[in-house]
Amino acid sequence: MFEKIKRLFTITTRFEAFLVIYALALGACERGIHYLEQYPGPGGVLLFLACTGSVFIAGGMILDNLALRRALR
Repeated sequence: MFEKIKRLFTITTRFEAFLVIYALALGACERGIHYLEQYPGPGGVLLFLACTGSVFIAGGMILDNLALRRALR
């Protein structure tokens, strides 16, 4: 029973990984836009870049983890 539920939250293909990364990027850009409105100027821009930069880090980790799991099989 728990294995079936676990499979729902497991990324198994690169397509699923890219969908997750896309969703993270949309959320990060939305949050960054709010930062630009709340903190006009260079502070807001830096916070926006931090939000979008974190997507690159998370996306790379997701893709690396997927490649590692595929190599171990």
